[in-house]
Amino acid sequence: MRALLTMAASDLRQRVRDRSVLIMGILVPVALMFVMNLVFAGGETPELDAVTVAAAAPADDELAATLLTTLAGIEDFEVTVEDVTPEEVRPFAESGDAALGILVPDGFGAAVTAGEPVTVDLVEGNGAGLETDVLVLVVRGVTEQMTAGTVATQAGAGLGLEEEAVGAIGQQVAQAAPAVTAVEGTTATEQLDPAATTVAGQAGLFLLFTVGFGVLALVNEREQGTLARLRSMPMRPGLIVGAKALSSYVLGVAATLVLITAGTFLFDVDFGSEAVVVVLVLCVVAAATSLMFVVARVARTAEQAGVAQAILAVVLGMAGGAFFPIAAGGLAATLLDLNPVAAFTRALGITSGGGGLADVAGPVGMMLAFAAVCALLSRLVPDRGVTA
Repeated sequence: MRALLTMAASDLRQRVRDRSVLIMGILVPVALMFVMNLVFAGGETPELDAVTVAAAAPADDELAATLLTTLAGIEDFEVTVEDVTPEEVRPFAESGDAALGILVPDGFGAAVTAGEPVTVDLVEGNGAGLETDVLVLVVRGVTEQMTAGTVATQAGAGLGLEEEAVGAIGQQVAQAAPAVTAVEGTTATEQLDPAATTVAGQAGLFLLFTVGFGVLALVNEREQGTLARLRSMPMRPGLIVGAKALSSYVLGVAATLVLITAGTFLFDVDFGSEAVVVVLVLCVVAAATSLMFVVARVARTAEQAGVAQAILAVVLGMAGGAFFPIAAGGLAATLLDLNPVAAFTRALGITSGGGGLADVAGPVGMMLAFAAVCALLSRLVPDRGVTA
């Protein structure tokens, strides 16, 4: 045991001194997290500027007044409704003095109440932006509600209601507040938001590179003849592989915990119970380390090992949500479940929703099974480097 720990500690010190480990294991993934968060998860509600609406409407038309009052009451940005003559609506908009020009014809309210066709002219201002689009949507929403009032009026008339009752119904429907209100919610339980998915996916992707620095060093030592000299020493051959595995595992756990912690603070995400998250990290690192040992057995040269490592890291990382969330069903979902990075991401979603260790038993079992299968394969697959 002492020989194993001594060799593992020596190899670990060598890896820590290697700047490429720090760059690929910590700096690059944190930078990518930041960039991906800006691109996919950093979209905040844009600030809208104060605008002016040039409106020409009949002074004694109650429904026209309702339309203009609704525009002036928009809460997301300041809207000033300026009364102008019908001839001034278009010049105001075309000159850019108004974001939107509205021309409400005479008899608008009477036509709406009677169910007769009527047109409200909208003139977008010069250099119209998002604010103008919002104003147009509001006008359309209000006029559609008024149209609903007209439909109610016609239905009441068809039922033989008195004229006063029919008019009252139409006016109430046209001016009524929305019965259903939609509010912005939060991400569903057991599902990571885009920022958290990016953090988890990037941690899983670069984990394969981090553990690969130690495991794939076996290929370099084999090519340079160092491994043969180590095996000639009076020690069990398994100690060499065990030391590489232990140092790679420790390095992978440390780097992944650093990335998860950095993501938590930099992007304000919460993965839930810290103890459960540590368990998940231990499991996914075991899976990644075992997979890299398979690569080390299959690859003939260090170059082949590096290419295989990069391909596996990108494929498993992308499938685990390193660049964008992946949603699939059927066979594709089953294949994704076999991916330890995807299982790690899914488990973090469960813990972020308040789940405990028992709730992540499925993903944990998947990662441990993956580690066991890869460990078995690394023993059964012929070492191509020896026979090369």
